[in-house]
Amino acid sequence: MVACRALPPLVLTLVGACIISFSAVWVKLAAVAPPVSAFYRVFFGFLFLLTACLLRGDLHRINGRPLLWALLCGLLFALDLYCWHASIQFIGPGLATILGNFQVFFLAAFGLLYLREKVRLRFLLSIPIALIGLCLIVGVHWQQLSPEYRLGILLGLLTAVCYSGFLLILRKLQGEGAQFSFFFNLMLISGASALFLGAHLALTGGSFAIPDQTSWLALLGLGLLSQTVGWTLIANAMPRMRATLTGLVLLVQPSLSFVWDVLLFQRPTTLVNWLGVLITLAAIYLGIQGSRKDYQSCTQGEHPIHHHKEKHP
Repeated sequence: MVACRALPPLVLTLVGACIISFSAVWVKLAAVAPPVSAFYRVFFGFLFLLTACLLRGDLHRINGRPLLWALLCGLLFALDLYCWHASIQFIGPGLATILGNFQVFFLAAFGLLYLREKVRLRFLLSIPIALIGLCLIVGVHWQQLSPEYRLGILLGLLTAVCYSGFLLILRKLQGEGAQFSFFFNLMLISGASALFLGAHLALTGGSFAIPDQTSWLALLGLGLLSQTVGWTLIANAMPRMRATLTGLVLLVQPSLSFVWDVLLFQRPTTLVNWLGVLITLAAIYLGIQGSRKDYQSCTQGEHPIHHHKEKHP
């Protein structure tokens, strides 16, 4: 932790975003059902974080409202991972990750409709720009897409909805459990998510089996690098960076996720598709800046898990 703080925050954020950009790659390489990869991501992450808390002497008793918020955070993050991992199977790591980053629009919509917060003109402009970019990536003829591909797009957007809810509840957890460290809160959320996903697998008759060595390595990479190391670096850097720069740097994650999809999984991509990616990422950045107050309040000083960053997404 001390070594991390000695490095410039920009370096920490870039390294963290690069690490998290491989999240969807690990999911794809694991070659297991979406609930299985989601479960092992948070289960292994929980074990790594528990070890870190033990070494730091950072375990606490928790009850009451902080425990309730931690359980609710875990549930929403479990839903987020379930949808995102399923979306990866249908539309690939790159597009699934970009769609997960649409959470900025849902967060701002919540702030506008329920908290009566004002949004800037640039945010209103970012919405149609994002939709134009998305159309350039997937095509404008919705009915010509396969049912699986359409389902993947819907699951990617649902990922963004679940992640937005997770961030809002996380803000409550941080407020009521402010005495707890980042490691401890993230450990609680990871453990709660593993509990919910494990219960889903058990109740639906799913298998916890990991088929081969490649799957083991991919799932361990997902739990250690994406769930623990990547967001630890970003969480330590974000409070020391300007929000404008943070939002821009974090776009490295979905950008690289799309690049890995093309390079590693031979995703068919035309110049029009690449233009759509650039337009969509620019719109997400505009959305972050156009709703900066709400975005900062949900992410400043935390952002433990995605997708972002992986993010997850």
